[in-house]
Amino acid sequence: MPDAPATTRLFPLFADLRGRAVLVVGGGAVAARKVEALAGTGARVRVAAPALVPTLATLAAEGAIEHLPGRFHPDWLDGAWLAIAATDDAQVNRAVAEAGEARGIWVNVVDDADLARVHLPARVERGPLQIAISSGGGAPMLARLVRERLEAQFDESFGALAGLLARHRHRIVARWPEPGARRRAFGRLLSGPLQGLLRRRRHIEAERLLDATLASSKDPASVRGSVALVGAGPGDAGLLTLRALRLLGEADVILHDRLVSAEVLALARRDAERIEVGKRAGHHAVPQDGINALLVEHAAAGRRVVRLKGGDPFVFGRGGEELEALRAAGIDYEVVPGITAAAACAAYAGIPLTHRDHAQSVRLVTAHAQEGPDTLDWPALAQERQTLAFYMGVSRLDTVQAQLIAHGRAPDTPFALVENGTRADQRVVNGRLTDLSRLARHHAVQSPALLIVGEVAALAGALHWFGAAPLGTSDVPLADAA
Repeated sequence: MPDAPATTRLFPLFADLRGRAVLVVGGGAVAARKVEALAGTGARVRVAAPALVPTLATLAAEGAIEHLPGRFHPDWLDGAWLAIAATDDAQVNRAVAEAGEARGIWVNVVDDADLARVHLPARVERGPLQIAISSGGGAPMLARLVRERLEAQFDESFGALAGLLARHRHRIVARWPEPGARRRAFGRLLSGPLQGLLRRRRHIEAERLLDATLASSKDPASVRGSVALVGAGPGDAGLLTLRALRLLGEADVILHDRLVSAEVLALARRDAERIEVGKRAGHHAVPQDGINALLVEHAAAGRRVVRLKGGDPFVFGRGGEELEALRAAGIDYEVVPGITAAAACAAYAGIPLTHRDHAQSVRLVTAHAQEGPDTLDWPALAQERQTLAFYMGVSRLDTVQAQLIAHGRAPDTPFALVENGTRADQRVVNGRLTDLSRLARHHAVQSPALLIVGEVAALAGALHWFGAAPLGTSDVPLADAA
């Protein structure tokens, strides 16, 4: 049987196997995987092998497959539409391939691209939606890698969307009988809130939205947009959630904080409009009321808006205020949590926030003082056996140090300042509470930096794994340490 040239390009297609006979030769684990892949296709599956692994034996006993016991015989291919050789015997696999070639039957030979005349691709399945990946049999591990990436990119909402559109196929064609108009209408419809509703398991609302669109004489472009409050984490783009990544790829407009890293923004849709609305100490690029107004304005114009926030939107991120504004304006929204700085920066500094020997609770505190009196409960914060994580505290380290010691926290309590946590230029300054402000000044710690106070902070020296080892008193010249 002549070998196919290495440069031959395979022709992709999807086969309707309903009622058709498919022969799987082999009774082991590999054959079982192929039988599993055939499940739900409606094929009449016959498995030829002297013995079957338990999963196949159970299927045979239940009548889900037919077992042909014994070694392969070419006559077993009679009437088959497709055959799969899945044994660990190269001679048997070749015999199946040659018998199939003689009968004009498509044969797949597992792990032998030269013998196979049809290849079974790696697949991503989302309901009726299937994505098939093939390397032509030459690089199956690459096909597997691509499949894994697509698995992450296409969530279950794509299956629900495919099912919804399939159920309404006839109405869709009747509404837009001309293919070009239908294609344009679909593009606008699918860029709206429909899939977002399915992603949030609001299937009835999605059905109603499609019903209203099909019944309306208005263009789908008139549908209002939506806003997603997305947590960008503290900087490392690898910490983004899959949903955050998908939304960045779909966004028309991105309103982002100043501290959202360039690596995260690089993952966004390239033609999305980017608007920096962030703030830094003493300066607000756009006041909060202005941010709220921008969110409403762009969503009301039918755009998909991502409000990209450092850390988590609901941890000192004013996410609640923005949702209140969206709710008041009748804008559809969703929230995608991000990894908050306390969790991420502590992890990247090798500091467990809780430890059964040192701390049984964690407090997340904002050290940023608005105009007015200091309202922090310092006596409660000064209690032992707890970890304190201070956000936005670089400008108030003197106050934090003085108040904690004044209210009973031991001066030798360990602390860690994590500057630019999770980023390539991360620095950690480690020491005792009594040295906090002096060490911060010596090492010129700048925002963004997270302050961790508690016995667990002492573990940074032993458990650090990311970036340089922590800086401390030993890194201060003697004249400064006095």
